[in-house]
Amino acid sequence: MSGTVYLVGAGPGAADLLTLRAARLLGEADVVLHDALVSTEVLALAAKARIYNVGKRASRPSVDQRFICRLLVRMGLRHGVVVRLKGGDPHLFGRATEEIDACRTAGIPVVTVPGISAGFAAAAALGTSLTARGVSRSVAFVTPAVARGAASDDHWADAAAAADTAVIYMGALNAERVQQALLARGTPASRPVALIENASGADERIVRGSLAELPALAATLGGGPAIMLVGEAIAEARAALAKADAA
Repeated sequence: MSGTVYLVGAGPGAADLLTLRAARLLGEADVVLHDALVSTEVLALAAKARIYNVGKRASRPSVDQRFICRLLVRMGLRHGVVVRLKGGDPHLFGRATEEIDACRTAGIPVVTVPGISAGFAAAAALGTSLTARGVSRSVAFVTPAVARGAASDDHWADAAAAADTAVIYMGALNAERVQQALLARGTPASRPVALIENASGADERIVRGSLAELPALAATLGGGPAIMLVGEAIAEARAALAKADAA
């Protein structure tokens, strides 16, 4: 008899940003299959579980998605509570559909537990709203990254350029490509940009500038996961911070 597979959002890194349900399931888990960016403090909550690192990192050796799906099914058939722990939220650039389909095909129940996406943690780090009143009425969550072996394209940039605020995942390693794709679609070189590295973590770092400076800004990062925010709402946050400092 199979157990249940839970696709659990691990959030951006800090353990106290997990939902109560996520923390409870980690404590109950028999097996945890986790992404590369899940923090050690989050994994520590799975005290009795057998833990497998099935993570992926850009430009680094990664576990094949088909293997992850097969392993998830095998564990779901053998154990009662299987947690597939995914960075941020499982349904935002998390390959959740493939894993859900694999489990359902095998007759294994699947439940998703949402998590805080790194894009929201990045906005919190800046102290800004992604939809600042009078400045931003639309937000696009995009990524230039594609699956291994897939043809690369810049269709993501259409949505990013059209939105008032763009939240760009997995773009720091391709900062020049991101910059050129947005400029080619009419985004002004002066458009404010912020890069938030290790959002919500103790080593969180923020760099700010303009789209014209994006490659140089990305070059200052330390290699941790980074979110790009592009839009006038970023300038609003900086202006508010400067005003508070002056007071």
